[in-house]
Amino acid sequence: MAVLAYNEILPKTIIDYNDAPYVVLSSHIFRMQKRKPVNQTKIRNIITGQVLEISFHQSETVNEAETDKLSAVYLYANGKEAWFAEEGKPQNRFSFPYESVADQVQWLTPNSVVDVLTYEEKPVTITIPVKVDLEVKDAPPAVKGNTVSGGTKLATLSTGAKVNVPLFINPGDIVRINTDSGEYTERMEKA
Repeated sequence: MAVLAYNEILPKTIIDYNDAPYVVLSSHIFRMQKRKPVNQTKIRNIITGQVLEISFHQSETVNEAETDKLSAVYLYANGKEAWFAEEGKPQNRFSFPYESVADQVQWLTPNSVVDVLTYEEKPVTITIPVKVDLEVKDAPPAVKGNTVSGGTKLATLSTGAKVNVPLFINPGDIVRINTDSGEYTERMEKA
């Protein structure tokens, strides 16, 4: 377990804070007049999702959280829980409350492989690829001259997620989605 100085607490670092794992969302080191430097951070509890704003002073240190990753396969979501199985070991199943992983699960199809972050050997959250290719299930037909809305329409993907796509996208097309922003990036060729 590495000990981090106040200036090593940077974005995407996972730290132990109040005996829980937190991911650093942002950090800003500054000095006010004749005072000592301070690292103003925003951190999110990986388990509960709670976001805190914490100032770490020059004399403070924090432990880096001991986390591991394992590959898992997305199975299904039943409204209250999202179920996964360890890749290669289908008997090792586990679930997350649906609300805690809903932003990621909306881009997953059954049997998608994801990375699971574990803390103290317990699964705490998932990370999915930044870009995924999904089939368009439903898209309204393009109306000639309908470019007032910027030339986009709302399409429903095979996972049930809705995303704005260009007017030329039709049902059955494969589109690439940026999972961080939830936006259409390009149309893909069918395999």
